[in-house]
Amino acid sequence: MLPATSKLCAAISYRHLRNMTGLRRQAAVAISQELSRLASHSPGPSTWIHQVRRRSSLLSSRLEEKPFSEMEMSYIKQGEEALQKSLRILEDQDDWKTETVAGNGDKVLSKVLPDVGKVFRLEVVVDQPLDTVYKELVDNMEQMGDWNPNVKEVRILEKIGKDTVITHEKAAATPGNIVGPRDFVSVRCSRRRGSTCVLAGMSTTHGAMPEQEGFIRAENGPTCMVLRPLPGSPSRTRLTWLLSIDLKGWLPKTIINQVLSQTQVDFAKHLRQRLARPV
Repeated sequence: MLPATSKLCAAISYRHLRNMTGLRRQAAVAISQELSRLASHSPGPSTWIHQVRRRSSLLSSRLEEKPFSEMEMSYIKQGEEALQKSLRILEDQDDWKTETVAGNGDKVLSKVLPDVGKVFRLEVVVDQPLDTVYKELVDNMEQMGDWNPNVKEVRILEKIGKDTVITHEKAAATPGNIVGPRDFVSVRCSRRRGSTCVLAGMSTTHGAMPEQEGFIRAENGPTCMVLRPLPGSPSRTRLTWLLSIDLKGWLPKTIINQVLSQTQVDFAKHLRQRLARPV
């Protein structure tokens, strides 16, 4: 059930309540109080996940003047669903198995979920402040193909409010073409709650991007990246990436597992190289 402040914010988006300034003011005060209370604490992993899950529906876009269409609201709800499902997976600390541990401490874990399949979890620390990492992954997402060899192209098909976008991504073929070209249409949402940022997504459909010749339309999600300042070192960022992908086609599970875990390790390496470049 959504918290009371969420219901209050959602109510504002309806036309017949839009002129009730007292309700808008009450919602703004409720959000301010919630965020102030979060900022005064340093929660542990289970606590911050619980807090983000409960408050993820306090969308800034709910207070925008422009109402959303039925289709736009559908995409917003899909993004919210991806976020909630992803955080529930990360919240459960049991049964994760180590796939890879790099020399620099980067680690990939995995577990099998009955309703999702095998998911992968990357845990790394990046020597850059959170805002820098967030800007690269969210504001500059269409440039990812410039620095990540595993990505051929990322293109934004539609923006909905401040927090939700529909994207088309083309994945590069793996060496030796073991896994041929794949593409994805995804809904992505971003949330910032205090010092925690969550970037979540899942596969969707969009009229502007039917299946493309030469690509197998794969599916992802729920998936998310969580960014938090490293405790005691705010100029560094802890990044957690939950990856869930169905590559489709006829591929042995051993190859899929190897490709996906290596993709996460490679991502961390290329992200560091990108952020280390002078602006």
